Amino acid sequence: MPPSLPIRRVVLYKHGVGYFERRGKVNGSETLHFDFKARDMNDVLKSMTVLDLSGGSVSAVSYDSTKPLEQLLQEATIRIPDSGSLTALLGQIKGARVRARVGREQQVEGVIVGLESLAVAQGEVAVHRPFLTLLVGASLRSFDLLDVAELVFLDDTVRKDLEFYLATVLSSYKKDTKRLSVLTAGEGERELFVSYVLEAPVWKTSYRILLDEEQKPLLQGWAVVDNTGDEDWEDVDLALIAGLPVSFVHDLYNPRYMKRPVVEVRTEAAAAPVIPEEAFETAAEEEVLADEGAPMEMMKAMPAMAAPAPSPMRTFGAVVGGARRREAMERSADVKTLTKEVGDLFEYRVDHPVTVHRNQSALVPILHRPFEGRRVLLYNRSTREKNPMACIELKNTTGLTLEGGPVTVTEADTYVGEAMLDTMKPDDKRFVPYAVELGCVVSVEDKMEEGPVFKAVVNRGTLVVEFYHFRRTHYLVRNKGKRAQTLYLEHPRTGWQLQDTQEPDETTDGFWRFKRELAAGASEDFAVTEYSGGQRSYYLSNTGADEVGFFLSSGFIDERVAQGIREVIAIRERVARLNEDEQRLTQERAHLFKDQERIRANIESLKSGASQRELAERFVTKLNEQEDRLEFIARELERVAREKREAQDEVNRKVQALSFTANLGTPPADKGKGKGRA
Repeated sequence: MPPSLPIRRVVLYKHGVGYFERRGKVNGSETLHFDFKARDMNDVLKSMTVLDLSGGSVSAVSYDSTKPLEQLLQEATIRIPDSGSLTALLGQIKGARVRARVGREQQVEGVIVGLESLAVAQGEVAVHRPFLTLLVGASLRSFDLLDVAELVFLDDTVRKDLEFYLATVLSSYKKDTKRLSVLTAGEGERELFVSYVLEAPVWKTSYRILLDEEQKPLLQGWAVVDNTGDEDWEDVDLALIAGLPVSFVHDLYNPRYMKRPVVEVRTEAAAAPVIPEEAFETAAEEEVLADEGAPMEMMKAMPAMAAPAPSPMRTFGAVVGGARRREAMERSADVKTLTKEVGDLFEYRVDHPVTVHRNQSALVPILHRPFEGRRVLLYNRSTREKNPMACIELKNTTGLTLEGGPVTVTEADTYVGEAMLDTMKPDDKRFVPYAVELGCVVSVEDKMEEGPVFKAVVNRGTLVVEFYHFRRTHYLVRNKGKRAQTLYLEHPRTGWQLQDTQEPDETTDGFWRFKRELAAGASEDFAVTEYSGGQRSYYLSNTGADEVGFFLSSGFIDERVAQGIREVIAIRERVARLNEDEQRLTQERAHLFKDQERIRANIESLKSGASQRELAERFVTKLNEQEDRLEFIARELERVAREKREAQDEVNRKVQALSFTANLGTPPADKGKGKGRA
């Protein structure tokens, strides 16, 4: 079996896939075999590209079926048991033409007749030994099977059945492995190219930053790559892609069937022939394997391989002086990573061959450059209330896209902390906090107050007064260290605006960032004043006389509006009196209804007789008087309800007609400095 093509190029991505290229030589119409994990077959079938670069062709690509082993073996014409495999095999292929080499010299060609066990005398005992009987020409000849040194199958059918059986059994030893075979066609030696995409671990980044007061900080980057496959990567061309291209899994490996209708023949008890209806069947869905182009200039020639870089471990040698340590870092990790933009992606390409053995990982240097940056302090109250963080103010002047990853920081030959770096495009600027600065202490005090009304508006029966809430935050910063510090103070942006405060040096989505220079041993009280608009509403139809006086004295309304509100108050007082009359009349009517019920009950209980008739007439007279009073009460209630409606309509007309605007002061946004926007 010819060997598989070796892996020559590996491209790893940040979204869980890897692109692999294989190149190598084939001769004639060889068949190449590749073993993949079952879970990777969908990605392979979706992305595999096979090219004969020397004028030949690829006739087919075949791969293992998804049928269970038992079903596959049932399709084979040969069965080989675990014990007695040779005798069992020869017993199943009677009639097969073979060429046998008996002993050292004799070769016999014939047709297998069968096997039989014959007793052979060995000393005083008889031992049963298998004998192979062949039809040689017109004669039958038997040979001791133990004397047969070689047996060649001359029938192609038998040989292929045996190879299929053995290959199927072999593939069962790795139940998670599926074999893919590339059938080539051509003459002589040719170069073959195969590429595909597989699920692969995400490559990771790790950085080292060396701080030096006399020189620019130094940034060293390493890529962590993992080879979780079953094959070594030996001297491969390695590229690492930063970005997030679209990728998905689609099931191409498992057979797909279309459900077809079942049509049965109709039969009827009749003398005439039965003619079945025409069946309309749904054709099975055709699976088309479309080759996808290989990413990142797949057909470009391989670059010349440079000598491997020195071992990354040399970077972490013995502790040396600051200058010598920096020089050692630059010499020990001489990175010559080739970088380029690929659309919205960014590619790191190591310019020397890389070797990563199966089930191993490796640190690969991808960056070693100075950058613009310095040590500063960054205070954020929500991160740590009492102390700022020591940070590196990092500007990406490396010209490369920096993938996010952990950062280890050293200063003056000493480990001083760790941080996480977000993905940075060229010229991006970030703060990289790596330690708590205990030598600087911050205390915070908040104050809230309400400002004066600067505007009052009367409209559609409502008085709206506008004012501002003020919030003052005092930051008392004490630098207890012996060296001057640069502090960036982050103040939250919550929709308020700055007032009488210096312009922020930087603004982020959630914070204003103020820069302060702290002398050694000095303290500073820095205040941030913010304001936010507020308002209160008063319904003029419910306003009392005291409130009218307050509004008038405060300048919220003028005398005309005040007079209109007083008229509304007078109408409301008249409505109040009407409500009292309505309540009194309603109570009187209810009392009369109850008394009438009593009188009617008394009349019903009186019997005949002169004295009873006189009393009954008296009750009737009283009922008539009450009925007259009830009619009067009904008329009065109607009048009261009408006058109430008229009064309410008058109130609505008057308050709706009132209109006034008073500008009582200058809004904070128009005075002072520091008009920072939320």
